Amino acid sequence: MTLDPMTFDEIGHAVEAAGLTLRGGFHPNQADGVPATDAGQVARTLVMLGNAGPAMWRAFSRERDPETDLLDDWSADVIGKLAGDLGATACYPFDKPPLPFQRWAQRAEPCQPSPLGIFIHPNYGLWHGYRGALIFAEQIALPAAVEAEHPCETCADQPCLSTCPVAAFSPGNYDVPACARHLAAPEGKDCLEEGCRARRACPVGQAFRYQPAQAHFHMRAFLRARRAQGLV
Repeated sequence: MTLDPMTFDEIGHAVEAAGLTLRGGFHPNQADGVPATDAGQVARTLVMLGNAGPAMWRAFSRERDPETDLLDDWSADVIGKLAGDLGATACYPFDKPPLPFQRWAQRAEPCQPSPLGIFIHPNYGLWHGYRGALIFAEQIALPAAVEAEHPCETCADQPCLSTCPVAAFSPGNYDVPACARHLAAPEGKDCLEEGCRARRACPVGQAFRYQPAQAHFHMRAFLRARRAQGLV
């Protein structure tokens, strides 16, 4: 007997129960660079998983110690279990060699690069991320694609570009060393503990803004990685 594939809504319920957010999906073509399933089958559906707002942080901080545990490890454990439960293959933005997650994100949802380089979503603003994807050999029916204007194109002031205390952002450029040095200095305490000031200045998606503990966790991880690169 052949079982019917899970519906998109059923996948969504399982994803939300795990503390993540279903971030759309698409039916891949060859240009998308989606790998085959673990069983060697052609990928017919890819579903993106991530976060928007505080739900993922609540699940992660409840199950792990944010002071010592890595979000990537938690993501791999959670999404790997989901893949096993749902009959899918898991993949991640931190896989080596890297997979084209930005291409996939734009195939799955109406998101575009912002002036800060972070993808902006018309509802979530800059307060979201992608933690992994599930690849299915089955063709799963997906919701109709959503069309939305690029929020930055109608934002006349673009406060994100004028708020950074060290002017790390300019159109098409992000001065990573300047940002890292600022975070490491006493003057950078606000950005380190509350989250990037330029990111906070964006008016879109403020209802999904990360709470201080979550923002501090991400900024601390960013600074630790830049120190490992010798930028601080």
